[in-house]
Amino acid sequence: MSNERYYWVYILASAIGGTLYIGVTNNLVRRVYEHRTGMVPGFTKEYAIHRLVYFEPHTDVESAIRREKRLKSWNRAWKIRLIEKLNPNWDDLYSQISSP
Repeated sequence: MSNERYYWVYILASAIGGTLYIGVTNNLVRRVYEHRTGMVPGFTKEYAIHRLVYFEPHTDVESAIRREKRLKSWNRAWKIRLIEKLNPNWDDLYSQISSP
């Protein structure tokens, strides 16, 4: 495994076609776990948004933040198209990233 550091842009959903949340982190497993267990107060906890439906790696934090902001500015249809291009069933991808 490479020692290269990654930053992750991710999308969480409350359900298939549900409320979306877009974030950025340097530790995707930890951050999604925090959302899933309610450790993160605010929007995701209030609306039970904890299904990981999309994520993408970036090698530098600036590009990850730019991408997060860009995605947040997209209309909902574009966001849904992005999710469904790689995850048409809106599967919860957390098990893929949290398995050893």
